[in-house]
Amino acid sequence: MKNVLQWVFILALCIGCKKDSKQKDKDYVPVSIGTKSETTSEIDKKARKTFGALPKIAENKNNPIFHEKVVLGKKLYYEKRLSKDNTQSCNTCHNLKTYGVDNLSFSIGNDGKPGGRNSPTTLNAALHISQFWDGREPDVEAQAGGPILNPIEMAMTSEKVVVDRISKIDEYIELFGKAFPEEKQPITYKNIEKAIGAFERKLITPSKFDTYIAGKNSALNKYEKQGMETFISVGCTTCHSGALLGGDMYQKFGLTVNYWDHTKSKNIDNGKFDLTKNEADKYVFKVPSLRNIEKTAPYFHDGSVQNLRKAIAIMGETQLNQKLSSQQVNEIHLFLQTLTGEVPQEALE
Repeated sequence: MKNVLQWVFILALCIGCKKDSKQKDKDYVPVSIGTKSETTSEIDKKARKTFGALPKIAENKNNPIFHEKVVLGKKLYYEKRLSKDNTQSCNTCHNLKTYGVDNLSFSIGNDGKPGGRNSPTTLNAALHISQFWDGREPDVEAQAGGPILNPIEMAMTSEKVVVDRISKIDEYIELFGKAFPEEKQPITYKNIEKAIGAFERKLITPSKFDTYIAGKNSALNKYEKQGMETFISVGCTTCHSGALLGGDMYQKFGLTVNYWDHTKSKNIDNGKFDLTKNEADKYVFKVPSLRNIEKTAPYFHDGSVQNLRKAIAIMGETQLNQKLSSQQVNEIHLFLQTLTGEVPQEALE
């Protein structure tokens, strides 16, 4: 009799557990496969309000992106015949193997002369508010045509000369026909810009920071989160927020002091003022994105600083009016490393 009662008790306990398990299953909200249920802290919440995850492609309704156009754009990006002496391509100054830059203070052009400003990365550039340090072009399509005709950069003399040269190449006759099938004369300067732009609109580099922003709190460790918290608390997000952590506004370089006193720049650049002649635009530049920043030295519009920690310290003094401690600089530096993604393999030669 005693054994029978024991079995009855065990059976009742199992039924109760099963019922309770069903109730838990009903209330359970699953997380992504391969992750554990995580606690969301206040800094996690603040980060998701302040920043954002990168999209897969930077769309442009005026330049639809499809395979044939991207294939053409990639070939043109690496095409040295777009330069006067067949020596320069987009990739010369914006090398995708080195995160869209050449790591020089000033890129060297067709005739061996340096440009006037540091060449910014083409990675994620299509998501920016505008192109070039002074924002003189609205998008990557318009930007793509500039260096080809720039006398210091690729040094082609006119759009017609460019089109005539490309039109004599059988491979391009075929590729342009596929990329712009509805046009009777598909090889045009505008279509060269559109094709390169379409290619660049796929140069998006998500990192583990995007995994974190998307909801996986453990994607960043406690030290990286501390760096992010320092980045936010000292005021860096005044200019470096959103999915790009920059790239979406203009700002005076040297809000509190002369920037050249800290960068030791050889020349003083007037920024947007040279374009607009508006006194309020003096020393104003487009705020750079901090995506892949650890890979894109040297820093600032004139490539005057090689070391990222030094650049962080300079920003503290010139923009925030505060001398950041070495600990704060190191914490921010660690956070910025989480913004390093990978260049899409299909974009490489």
